[in-house]
Formats: sequence, structure tokens, C-alpha cells
Amino acid sequence: MTLRLENTNASAVAAAIQSERHRKGSTASGMVMTLVIVTDEENQADATQAAQYSAGEHPCRILTVIPRPGRNIGPRLDAGISMGDSDGPGELVRLRLRGELSRHAESVVLPLLLSDTPVVVWWPTTHPTNVADDPLGRLASRRIIDTTEAEDFVAALASKKANMNRGDTDLSWTRLTPWRAALAATLDQPYDPITSATVHSQPIPAAPLMRTWLEWRLGVPVKYVSSAGPAINQIVVHTQAGDITISRPDGHMATVERNGVSVKELFLPRREIKDLIGEELRRLNPDETYEETMRRLDTNRLEPDSEVDGETQPATMES
Repeated sequence: MTLRLENTNASAVAAAIQSERHRKGSTASGMVMTLVIVTDEENQADATQAAQYSAGEHPCRILTVIPRPGRNIGPRLDAGISMGDSDGPGELVRLRLRGELSRHAESVVLPLLLSDTPVVVWWPTTHPTNVADDPLGRLASRRIIDTTEAEDFVAALASKKANMNRGDTDLSWTRLTPWRAALAATLDQPYDPITSATVHSQPIPAAPLMRTWLEWRLGVPVKYVSSAGPAINQIVVHTQAGDITISRPDGHMATVERNGVSVKELFLPRREIKDLIGEELRRLNPDETYEETMRRLDTNRLEPDSEVDGETQPATMES
């Protein structure tokens, strides 16, 4: 059941949460963080659902902030409160900020933060240029964006590099975790000296991030070739004795080949947003590997070097 408060204020919302918690005989002691989602009306349901899925592993207070500035509308706050029922563990509060109040979301959010626990702010779609300098971003130790959602991901990545701060992360990077794990496992076996590598991918933000990470970790030149996908569909590590190739043509299962001979198969699925945000909520400390990759990112090399794998198709959300 959802408790609805219309034309209310943050103090009344906090009191209602406390009252509902008392009625259910529950406490906030089991919750590990406050997750603030900043999104629009169109995307709030999907983002909140993804966060609720993650709350099964990370019980938290979810504050979904939905600014609705409008025109000629006075400041108004409407709230919906759900606690520990069919919406999952923890607490869920949807906050619709109308009129001038939509520009001061931090004044509503601050009184609703759980005390002595980390704060994570997630912008599922559009986000401020410098999220760490945003009033809501300043409340958080972790700030999550998704450059895959940008209309121009090249500009979004360049902007992120120029405005990178400790504690920032990007779900475009999170999408690379299975690929990075697969590469680490494959190269855990003996191999000849590596001379270069090639990333085959649709034009998506994850591709230049993967190229940058590989160049850093392998210390060799890495080429980025545009393909029909889906997403990143192949990574080839060139050695003095031949190629080590991981191919994922269907976005699900991958094949590892050495010198053209298949040696094993890997489960390498394209993950949903709920899995991505769940991974990020397991890591409440800064992601130093991502931050170093962003420092090394060359904004002049964000687009493919060439296109040899067929017609490029629209980018998808998963890598």
C-alpha cells in the first residue's frame, strides 16, 4: 500500500515515514544507504523498479525525485510512500516537485536522508554537466550517470572527462565488467607477447572506454572498429604467435579462440539496468579503475577508427 501526501512538505513526509515505520514495527537499522534517483515522469517507473530489484540485496531508502517545473505553477510537493511490502525491502518515496520547488530538490531530499549511511545519487537519463557540483550531487559519496542514454555520447564522454570527480561513475563503464572479467580469465593462461588489440563494437560509449582500459592494462595500441554489433561483439588480442579472440555474436554466449581454434565458451550476457545498478550499489567506495581510465581517455579518439564489419546499427543500452 502507498501512503499519498499531496501539497505537503519535507517535514510532513519525514513524519509520515516515521509513523508508518512505527505502525509496521520496523526500524531503519537494517538499511545500508539512501539512493536518490533524479529523473523525469517518463522514466521514473523503470528506474525505480530497477532500484527496487537492487534493494533486495541492498536494503535502502529510495527517494525518486521527479522535477516537474511547468509554467505558472506555484511550488508544490506531492509524495507517495511505500515501506517494506510488495515494493520490496526498505523504503520507497516518490517525490514530485512542481513549480519553483523543482529547482531546489536538495531542500526536500536533505531532511529525508538516512543518518550515518552513505548517499548515492543516480541520474538514469539526463544529468548536470558537473554532477559533483550539483546541489544533490554534493550530498552524495557516489554519483551515477549513464552516457549511453545521451543523444550524443561522444560529447557526453568528453564532458564527463572534463568534469570528472572522485566518486563519479558511468553505467557505460559498468557494462564492461563481464568483458573485463572474461579478458582477465582468458589472459590468465600462458600467451606470447602481445603486440596490439582490436575492439569490434557498435558506436557506443563502452567501446572507447574499453579501448582506453586495454591500452592502459596491456600497454599496446588498441584499434576500435565499428561493427553491426550487438554492442561490443568481439575483442581480438594480437600476439606474436597469433590471435586470441573473444567473440559474442548473439549478445549472450561468447567463444574464446586461440589461433582460430575454439578453446572454450563463456556466458557473457548483455545485462539489464537492474543488474548494472545493483553492481554499482555493491561498491560504495570510489571506482579507482574507472577514474584512471577516464584520466587516460583521449577525447580525440572517441569514435571508431574504421568500419569493416558491415553497416553500423543504432546503439543499444547493453554492452
